[in-house]
Amino acid sequence: MSAPEVTVVGGGMITHDQILPSLWQMQRGGAIGEIAVCALNGKPLRELAASGTLKRAFPASRFHPYPDFDDDRPQPGLFREVIGRMPARNVVIVAVPDQFHYDVIRAAIEAGQHVVSVKPLVLKHSQAVEIEQQAHARGLFVGVEYHKRFDDRSLIVRRRYRDGRFGEFKLGTASLLEKWYYRHSNFQNWCTAENSDAFAYIGCHYVDLVHFITGLLPVAVSVYGLRDKYPNGNEGFLWTDARVIWNNGACLNVQNALGFPDDAPGSNIQGLSMYCATGDRGAWIRHDDQYRGMQYVYTASSGDPGSTIYHEPSTEYFQYLDLGGEGMTPVGYGLRSVDALVRAAIDVEQAGSLEHRQRALRQIDETGILATPANSRYNELVMEAGRLSILNGGREAVIQYEPQPSVQLRQY
Repeated sequence: MSAPEVTVVGGGMITHDQILPSLWQMQRGGAIGEIAVCALNGKPLRELAASGTLKRAFPASRFHPYPDFDDDRPQPGLFREVIGRMPARNVVIVAVPDQFHYDVIRAAIEAGQHVVSVKPLVLKHSQAVEIEQQAHARGLFVGVEYHKRFDDRSLIVRRRYRDGRFGEFKLGTASLLEKWYYRHSNFQNWCTAENSDAFAYIGCHYVDLVHFITGLLPVAVSVYGLRDKYPNGNEGFLWTDARVIWNNGACLNVQNALGFPDDAPGSNIQGLSMYCATGDRGAWIRHDDQYRGMQYVYTASSGDPGSTIYHEPSTEYFQYLDLGGEGMTPVGYGLRSVDALVRAAIDVEQAGSLEHRQRALRQIDETGILATPANSRYNELVMEAGRLSILNGGREAVIQYEPQPSVQLRQY
């Protein structure tokens, strides 16, 4: 599997902004072979192929579209055919709305494909367990793309926390608010109150990150959501405030929304503060994730959604650099995350026999840098607890791990 085929299922924003350019950069270096993108119809595929940003960065790169660019018939089951035609034990990347992850992942595993999925993996713990068991039985890698794990600062603070430099996490706040223009995107068709909410889609990043740093497990979740309407009239929980209790008694507050002003200077607002303590001293972790020390005033806005004349760019998640040669070079932890997950699938495949692949999978699970169904199922329990809470007016939902993992509203 020296140059595996990769099929991306989903042609939306995350595919344009992170996944496809990351894959094209890997393809440039010879790590992967042909790339296909499968979408509901041809419209998002045409938009990907016509993107000025992608053309400038990768002028010679192409992907195979499914369906064809000019085919606008909705084809919700096409991904099964496309995955089914792939040679076994290549790579499928799942980049569809949250509620469709399970069906695409199961189809890929049943076809014998390694899988990388955008976060969250699925919305139910039982589905994560099933995926882990089915994939392990076949010696297939399944990874979850929590890209904040590959921010250098996350890796630095993880090591220092686990070395005991901060004592024990006690109280924290996190926020990630995306810009208002998200409401005008395809989010208005799927991120609706009956399917998802701002905490489930955005807040899971910081729940995962606190575990990644500390090793603690979430044991209770309460989510208060404000319903608001999209431009098309659909209703969603577009503003959320969550409280997550951890197994040492610590508390993390997480605020999320599709509501950061388009006129504000960054692409979003986000950050994490954690207050920690030993017996006789306090400690503090603070990451200001949306501002990286750059301030620009342009002569005019670029015209992209949410773009402003005054701008505070983030250098870390995903940027393009002109390093000479053809096109441009993507950099950032968004690239590193996709690269690491796809390379893990390649490494597992190259381990050889089923027994050796399963041994490689266990090693990845135990190392804990890459999120997998086996080592990050707490995220699916938080998804269940959060949805149970938000649909019941913010009542606290309790997570139990023994004797069987479960979620239920707290009884008073």
